[in-house]
Amino acid sequence: MPAVNSFPLKLLGTRWARNSMPCEQIMQNDNLLLGAIEAGGTKFLCGIADRNGRIIRQQRIATMLPADTLGAASAFFEQAERDLGRLSAFSIGSFGPLSLNPVAQDYGSITSTPKAGWQDVDLLGHFARTIDAPMALDTDVNCAAVGEKLFGSGQGLDTFCYVTVGTGIGVGLLIDGAPHGGANHPEAGHIRLPRAAGDELFAGICPFHGDCLEGLACGPAMRARWGVPAEQLPPDHPGWEIEADYLAGLCATLTYIVRPDRIIIGGGVMESPSMYQRVRRALIGKLAGYDASMRALEMDDYIAAPTAGASAGLTGALALAYRTATRQWPMHWSVELPSSSNQSSLSGAALA
Repeated sequence: MPAVNSFPLKLLGTRWARNSMPCEQIMQNDNLLLGAIEAGGTKFLCGIADRNGRIIRQQRIATMLPADTLGAASAFFEQAERDLGRLSAFSIGSFGPLSLNPVAQDYGSITSTPKAGWQDVDLLGHFARTIDAPMALDTDVNCAAVGEKLFGSGQGLDTFCYVTVGTGIGVGLLIDGAPHGGANHPEAGHIRLPRAAGDELFAGICPFHGDCLEGLACGPAMRARWGVPAEQLPPDHPGWEIEADYLAGLCATLTYIVRPDRIIIGGGVMESPSMYQRVRRALIGKLAGYDASMRALEMDDYIAAPTAGASAGLTGALALAYRTATRQWPMHWSVELPSSSNQSSLSGAALA
């Protein structure tokens, strides 16, 4: 089947459950029922949607220990299937690192995550015990990037990066319109960068690398360095320039290696006033006038905020479930973001 709107059909991290309905039957079924989870370090957002992207049911579950969190999520989907019918496809966009190589022994698992208690947790294996449907797994940032591609700041772009800066730093890549995985997913949050001026003594907090990008620039790193949460720092605090220097270093690296059409940066740390302008200014300095095509970049457009809504990760995970079921992206879904809320809600055929 051909691609839709130049959105390639490459399936990454897809696991087919036993006794699941053949894909050809699913594609002919007008009563698609999609299940998905945006699995984050602080919350699991579970959702059920129909073929048109209308969310029928959703639940927010605090991320606790695996047994409690996964048990609550399984109970949500088991009840949904009793009430609404069998799922046509199921997908997860999760924090990582993840094992996405289908030939790996630990395929479908969270691997060496710094989140206590979640190392070596088999996500797909857990849900395959109770959900008999085609399954897919990708990173939370790749799913958020899919949400931005369909409904946000990535619309109309073939290649872009989605960066989130919060409890960790994650980078999702869409290359030629599809999430990039290769042998496994990228871990750009753990690259090493030159130390920012005035920040030479901070050891960093990454339990694996110490002063990698995440160890220096995630939200908890800012709190460890300055003694207060980032949101409590005044706008003129020197910590913001240090933060911008590290994020600009990431953007320069992505620019040189990926040459994306845009870099979208979200997450709680980016909510600080003027943070985007700080990163843009610092990036101009780091590129240092190299390459005419880089000098021509319009920084206000190149470094952008996400616009697909607070639930872009769940949106992208549901879109991945749709693709898993039909081999197509849901280009007929549309988005209308409510003006009075920062959380997306779905109504009718509109993904909002």
